[in-house]
Amino acid sequence: MSLTIRAARLPPAQSLGRLFALSLFGLLFCVRVLYAGGFDHLVEYDNGGIWKRSNQQVLYYGLIGGEIAGALWFGGEDRLGKTFWQAIDSSALGGVANEALKHVFTRSRPAQSPDPHLWFQGAGHYSFPSGEVTAVTAIVTPFVLEYGREHPAVYALELLPAYDAIARVKVHAHWQTDVLASFALGSATGYLAHSRDSPVILGVLPHGFMVGVRKQF
Repeated sequence: MSLTIRAARLPPAQSLGRLFALSLFGLLFCVRVLYAGGFDHLVEYDNGGIWKRSNQQVLYYGLIGGEIAGALWFGGEDRLGKTFWQAIDSSALGGVANEALKHVFTRSRPAQSPDPHLWFQGAGHYSFPSGEVTAVTAIVTPFVLEYGREHPAVYALELLPAYDAIARVKVHAHWQTDVLASFALGSATGYLAHSRDSPVILGVLPHGFMVGVRKQF
C-alpha cells in the first residue's frame, strides 16, 4: 500500500512537461507586458559596496558549491539531503533553459547599449535572461518549498535572488525584465524539482551518492 501511495505522488513526466511549458509561456507573457509598458530603463552604474561584482560572484559560486557539498554529504535518504539533490536538479534544468533562451533572444546588455529594445542581435548579446539570478533562485526554491511553512525564517532565502537581481541591474549586466524573467524561471524549475519524490540526477548515480558521505565513515 505504501508503494502505491508513493507512486501516486510522483507527477507524470508529461504533466511536469506541460507545467514547465505553461510556466515558460507565463514568464514570456509577463515580460512582454512589462516590456511594452516601458519598465526597462538604464540605472546609474554602481559597482561598489554590497553591489560589487565580487560579492555577486561569492553568492553565485558559494550557492553552487554549497548545494553540491550538501548533496554529497547528506545523500538522498533523509529530508535535507533529498532537498539538496532537488536543488541540483532545479539549477541544472534552469541552466539549460536559461542558456537556450539566451541564444534564442540574443538581447543586448545595458553595458552594450543604453537601448533596451535591442533583441535578436546575434552572438555575444546574452542579456535575457540572467543566468546567475536563475541559478540563485533555482537553488533556494526547493528549500523554501520544503521548509518554509514549518520554519518561516526560511523564506528569508528569497532575499538572495532579490539581492542578486538588483546587483546585476546596477552593474549594467541585465535589464529589469531580464532578472524578473530569471526569478520566474528559477522558481518554476525549483517547483518542478521539488514536485518529484525522486531527484533525477541522483537516480542515475551509483548507490553511494544516495547514502551520502557522512554515513560511509
